Amino acid sequence: MKALLCILALLVSTAYGSSGDRSTEFQNCVSTCYGDQCHPWTTLPLDLRATRWTCADDCKYHCMHMLTDTAVRLGQPIQQYHGKWPFWRFLGMQEPASVAFSLWNMWFHLQGARRLRQKIPASHPFRAYYLTWAYVSINAWIWSAVFHTRDLPITEKLDYFSAALAILYALYYTVIRMANLYPRSSKPDDNNSRSRLRVGWSALCIVTYLSHVTYLSVLPRFDYTYNMTFNIVLGISHNILWLLYSLPVPFFRRFPYASKSYNPRHIYKAGIFVLFTTTATALELFDFPPLGRVLDAHALWHLSTAPIAKFWYDFLIQDAQDQGWRSSQT
Repeated sequence: MKALLCILALLVSTAYGSSGDRSTEFQNCVSTCYGDQCHPWTTLPLDLRATRWTCADDCKYHCMHMLTDTAVRLGQPIQQYHGKWPFWRFLGMQEPASVAFSLWNMWFHLQGARRLRQKIPASHPFRAYYLTWAYVSINAWIWSAVFHTRDLPITEKLDYFSAALAILYALYYTVIRMANLYPRSSKPDDNNSRSRLRVGWSALCIVTYLSHVTYLSVLPRFDYTYNMTFNIVLGISHNILWLLYSLPVPFFRRFPYASKSYNPRHIYKAGIFVLFTTTATALELFDFPPLGRVLDAHALWHLSTAPIAKFWYDFLIQDAQDQGWRSSQT
């Protein structure tokens, strides 16, 4: 894990500046363009104004692609600019492929929320948890699409904070699930102690998230390495718990009305989910210049997570419908 964090730290560190935007050629090009093109009467096209491009931003965009064209023609390496590869914009969107795939993920979560409402009865102790996670995920993918449309300080924070909330909430309901902290009608005497533990765990998660957001908000410069580390620790913790759940070993009681040794056939799917998510996340390590200046490793990661989300909703529904949730008295 330490090696993975080091690699990711190197990747995110480029967000502070890159070889392309630090080059003399780029800075001279932008300075010349600004002097020639940016006047009080300059008006950008509607799509650029709607997505908050300025004349200076437009100069940087054209200089970036002009230098990239030169690099391609001379067979030189393609450079990053301000921590990003050169992408062709579309209707003002900086990274149109990532925008499209973010919206695709959002659609899968919308469909997942609809299926949760249809397939899981209102009396199920985890219906509300799963639905909340679906809505939190929908919010995260909306802001992902907004951020990839225009990378601005405010859209960056909303994207990162929303993603952290979705990851943290996934870990939150997973701990409640694995530790059996949800109320059980058949054991009212245990509910008080479960309730206290659940409230304590909830308070810890709330304080953790608020501290995370506050720390990143008050810094003079966004701490990308810390943010990445925070999300990785949460994600790995979440995956380890579900990996343990998928193993046919009685680590804990999986269902309230079944023994520890009860292992329904579907539990292996949680392990497959962990494998899928780990493989998809590895795409972020294989960074490369975007194909056709449209499709890069990050966009492919967004592409891969959409079907994984559908797989996970299928598992949650199947798991919630298992007979282990039903008392012998019902």
